[in-house]
Amino acid sequence: MNYDFKILPNNELESIVPLVFDLNQGKISKSVLTRRFNEMKHQNYECAIILNNNDIVGVTGLWFCTRHYIGKSVEIDHVYIKPKHRNKGLGKLFMAWITDYCKEKGFESLELNTYVQNYPSHKFYYNEGFEILGYHFLKKI
Repeated sequence: MNYDFKILPNNELESIVPLVFDLNQGKISKSVLTRRFNEMKHQNYECAIILNNNDIVGVTGLWFCTRHYIGKSVEIDHVYIKPKHRNKGLGKLFMAWITDYCKEKGFESLELNTYVQNYPSHKFYYNEGFEILGYHFLKKI
């Protein structure tokens, strides 16, 4: 495998829009995603990517904060690896890299949400040592 992991500079966030568009199955337009990423880059957000010969083949967002119940925490968001790069152990390597990166920055925990019907991700995250803490609720206002 010829893969590299790195943090994408915030001024290059538009380059991940096609992957996040695919992750959301086209339910959010590319223009809306671009606008939102332009807002996110000014918040406590970083984007980790997987490169294969300088082509971005995987992505996840990292939200940095301190939470009363766990301390300095990183929320992993919108994890996506292009289909042809899946089932090769890449997700496991990416999670290990993310864990090391976040530890080096002084963070104590990782959190994430996954869709209820995404059973393969549940198994993956259990195997990576994640535990279910609660339910994620959403209300649009």
